[in-house]
Amino acid sequence: MKLAEALQERADLNRKISELRRRITNSILVQEGEDPAEEPKELIAELDEAVSRLEILMAAINLTNCRTKAGGMTLTDIIARKDALTLKLSAYRDAAETAGQSTYRARGSEIRVKALVKAAELQKKADAMAKEIRELDNLLQETNWKTKLIETAR
Repeated sequence: MKLAEALQERADLNRKISELRRRITNSILVQEGEDPAEEPKELIAELDEAVSRLEILMAAINLTNCRTKAGGMTLTDIIARKDALTLKLSAYRDAAETAGQSTYRARGSEIRVKALVKAAELQKKADAMAKEIRELDNLLQETNWKTKLIETAR
């Protein structure tokens, strides 16, 4: 199995687990004399099986990410870099938006409010970060489809 396939299965399992939780909650209590729409014990068994598979996949994905290199970095390093840049990009975009607002006067008085940082400078840095995030994402996607998942011993 390729790493990308394992990531897709992990996402599917997370959705399935969420859905099973909802179905269990909806089926666990019934009015006396009524039958549940679904058997809670069967749903719980299905949940246990899905969580067990998810645990195995998560361990294998993490091991593979730690041992696989692309662009001189492990996949774990690339993911951390991408996540940090995404957080930083959001802050820069917010700051650029605020800095880009026109100078205004508070309540018509003589107090002027102005930006201390140029919006264009922030936006230029934000654009560079967005480009790096795209490049990292492309590298991750390409590597995920080329990399065989390292199975863990269980």
